[in-house]
Amino acid sequence: MRSIQVVNVRWFNATAWYGMYLSRLLRESGHEVLVLGLPGTLSARKGEEWGLPMRLLDLNTATPWGIASLHGKLKRLVREFRPDVVNCHRGESYLLWGLIKKELGGFKLIRTRGDQRLPKANLVNRWLHNDVSDAVITTNSPMTRHFRDVFKVPKNKLHQILGGVDTDTFHPDPAARTRIRAELGYGGGNFVVGLLGRFDRVKGQHELIQAVSRLHAQGMQNIRLLLLGFDSATPESTVRGWITEHGIDSITTITGKRPDIAACLNALDLGVVASLWSETIARAALEIMATGVPLISTDVGVMPDLLEPGALFAAGDVDALQQGIRSVATEPGLAESLREVQGRRMADLSGRDFLAQTLAVYEDAP
Repeated sequence: MRSIQVVNVRWFNATAWYGMYLSRLLRESGHEVLVLGLPGTLSARKGEEWGLPMRLLDLNTATPWGIASLHGKLKRLVREFRPDVVNCHRGESYLLWGLIKKELGGFKLIRTRGDQRLPKANLVNRWLHNDVSDAVITTNSPMTRHFRDVFKVPKNKLHQILGGVDTDTFHPDPAARTRIRAELGYGGGNFVVGLLGRFDRVKGQHELIQAVSRLHAQGMQNIRLLLLGFDSATPESTVRGWITEHGIDSITTITGKRPDIAACLNALDLGVVASLWSETIARAALEIMATGVPLISTDVGVMPDLLEPGALFAAGDVDALQQGIRSVATEPGLAESLREVQGRRMADLSGRDFLAQTLAVYEDAP
């Protein structure tokens, strides 16, 4: 199968990862893939690092002459590459793809919606998603319900695919756990709580720092905090300021960018997703769960699709986060129970599952 994956995202965020990882899976399985990206962006750079065939275009142009030029380039690209499927992972340029499908035909048009904002149900969007698209893929239940209940997208055109994780990389690894805990100075009695994510207010590092600080002050002397993150919208200096303000410098480690994130995740006793909003595609959650580390999370985005209600708490509720950590650390059997339930949930969330589910949509689309 020949597909064009349109990943016009500036940052290598979860939406970009979803499209790029899918492209890699397709290519590794023998399918022909062309990835369209934006010039000079982190997501395009990542695609090139992964060895994906890239074509960089100004897909987000908003000027009349830019749109006219892009329309011509995309039509020539379709004639040249002859795709069976065009899968758009962002909305910019999607109207052009709809027009080109009407003009040229010959390919199936798929829209994957993994963004945070629910789309407006205006006439153009209804036409694009109901009449022009051959299928709509959503990455979480709120988006699925929106397309079902507001857009009235037919059931046979609407598909929910949460993504998947590379289980060859992310899996339980006792040797890695021992190595990383020794490197970071954790003893056998330490209870290590970790958050994986770039430094950004949305990710909830501040709330987790507050919760760990309270627990430590209340006598939980064995708790340790591992922040697997790096400078982004929030500078590392700001995060370190929060840590100092709450008096937990001595028990907190920031990894920065590391090539061995899977090994670092294995060093945790508990993973936390503390995001205040978003998490419409939960890459970090999937990677933590795949390593066999129990996870608790705020109830935003896709997280209720992944975790049982007992592992969820309200976004921004530091008291509930604090209690969740304490419960896992002190209640006999709770960590193992979470691990078992979440292990079963991961049964259809590998990269192979992600690929198979997506190919089924491509093949079955009318």
